[in-house]
Amino acid sequence: MTYFPTNTHHLIDAQGTAHEVAATTARIVSLVPSITELLVDLGLGKQLVGRTGFCIHPREGVRKVPKVGGTKSIDLAKIRKIAPSHLIVNVDENPRDVVAELAKFVPHVIVTHPKAPTGNFDLFRLMGGIFSREEEAETLCERFGAALAQLEQAASTWPRQRVIYLIWKSPWMTVSRDTYISRTLAAAGWDTFEARGEARYPTIDLTPEQLAEVDLVLFSTEPYSFSERHLVELMDTMPLDRRTRCALIDGEMTSWYGSRSIAGMTYLLSLRQRLL
Repeated sequence: MTYFPTNTHHLIDAQGTAHEVAATTARIVSLVPSITELLVDLGLGKQLVGRTGFCIHPREGVRKVPKVGGTKSIDLAKIRKIAPSHLIVNVDENPRDVVAELAKFVPHVIVTHPKAPTGNFDLFRLMGGIFSREEEAETLCERFGAALAQLEQAASTWPRQRVIYLIWKSPWMTVSRDTYISRTLAAAGWDTFEARGEARYPTIDLTPEQLAEVDLVLFSTEPYSFSERHLVELMDTMPLDRRTRCALIDGEMTSWYGSRSIAGMTYLLSLRQRLL
């Protein structure tokens, strides 16, 4: 096994900032739920000193870690009091202006922004390199690589399908193709509906004409908590082309990068097979 070298030439985050290897006494606040889980899986649970209320996995691993607000509604005063040495944020999940304020008193801010499933390799190695968990990071890389390869191999034998992936209701919102979610779905052979405009999470009308253009409408369980009731409502209120189907999809398995993405690839393989 080849481990990731721990030097600052390689430890570069999504903002282009080079990071040094942290001391073993590093105090970490994570404002990214999926990365909070990753840190615990890398064996860094005891160094986590702050998390958001949405950082819920693994349950026992984060239960005693203090909450510092949500991913958007961050309590700066709490973080200042905790006095972390490292803060982990994400381009999509955390407001830039709030992160800029936090950077005034947190010595090291690590910016993440995986744009595709393969971005997990860099993410594992960045966290493993900074916090001296190279071996654990490489193990995760191997496991993820195997799960992704299995999904892509199976998807290569299936007909590609066009899908609308819904993340919100009133108004209806979806994902553009320039997102981690869309590229993750593409690995399973699902091509997302391309809405007009440049928004990465655009609002759509969800018209009969749009529905007629796709094979499948996927209702994500997060951030909006879609349920079977919403599928029934759509089918009852809007005439669907006979070939257009609706299905629930676990949002954590498509939008959470980090260690959960390993299970995510296996989940998508199973779901796609079931919906063929």
